[in-house]
Amino acid sequence: MFDFEKLEVYQLAKNQNMKVYQYQSDAAKMEPELLDRWKKASLNIVLNLAEGTGRMLGNEKKQYYILSRSSVFECVALLDFCLQMNWIDKAKYDEFYDIYEQLSKMLLAMYRNVQ
Repeated sequence: MFDFEKLEVYQLAKNQNMKVYQYQSDAAKMEPELLDRWKKASLNIVLNLAEGTGRMLGNEKKQYYILSRSSVFECVALLDFCLQMNWIDKAKYDEFYDIYEQLSKMLLAMYRNVQ
């Protein structure tokens, strides 16, 4: 097992990514470009986290954690747009939003704890 697979934040990000993909397969009324952007941002959370965990130098780790957290912010902005366009209901929005908020906090803690 790789180190990143043991992280709670990785498991949470991976599960959130799967929920995004599953939700979007049923979201026919959303713009295809927006769906694609959200999928990419969601996957980038997971991939940057995994890559950053594999880096040996603290500054490199921090850079990937920043990129991962930035992708969380991008997802939240896209999610907000979807809510404003009535492409997602409030309950589903809240479900996604809460996990993104948790991921953001966890990634920030990881960034701050890098030696």
